[in-house]
Amino acid sequence: MLGYVLRRTANGHDAADSLAETFMTAWRRLDDVPVGAKARPWLFGVARRVLANHHRGERRHTALTARLASELSAIQRQPREEPADMDALAKAFADLSDGYREVLSLADWEDLSIAEIAVVLNCSVNAVRIRLHRARRRLARALSVDPPRRAARAQVPAGESA
Repeated sequence: MLGYVLRRTANGHDAADSLAETFMTAWRRLDDVPVGAKARPWLFGVARRVLANHHRGERRHTALTARLASELSAIQRQPREEPADMDALAKAFADLSDGYREVLSLADWEDLSIAEIAVVLNCSVNAVRIRLHRARRRLARALSVDPPRRAARAQVPAGESA
C-alpha cells in the first residue's frame, strides 16, 4: 500500500498523509471492509479515492495560489496615491503608545466593531470606547500641532517673547 501511494504522490509527506487517511477510512468503516483476500483490493480502492481527493486539493491550492499572486501583483503595480502629509500621520501614529496604536489599528485598519475589539483585547466594551476616544484625540492633537512653529518657539531664549 505504501509503494502504491508513494508512486502516485510528489513526496513522502504526501504519501504518508494519504496512507494514514486510507487506513483511517478503513478503521472508520471497519464493518464495510471485506473479509479475507477481498480486503486488499478494497483498500487499494480506498487509497485511490484518497489520492484523487489529495490531487484535487492540490489543484485547488495551486489555482488559488496563482489567483492570489495575480491579484497581489496587480495591486502592487497600481500607483499608490498617498497624501502629502502621510509622513506626519505615520510619525504621529508611531509616537502613540502600543495600546493606543493597537486599538486604532483594530478599529480603523481591521474594521472591527467596538464589541469585537473588546473580545480581542479581553476588556469591556466601555474600556474600548474610552481607549479609542483617547487614542483618536491624541492622534488628532499630534497632527494639529504645527512642528515648525514649535521649533521656532523652542529657539526663543527664556524671558523673551516671540
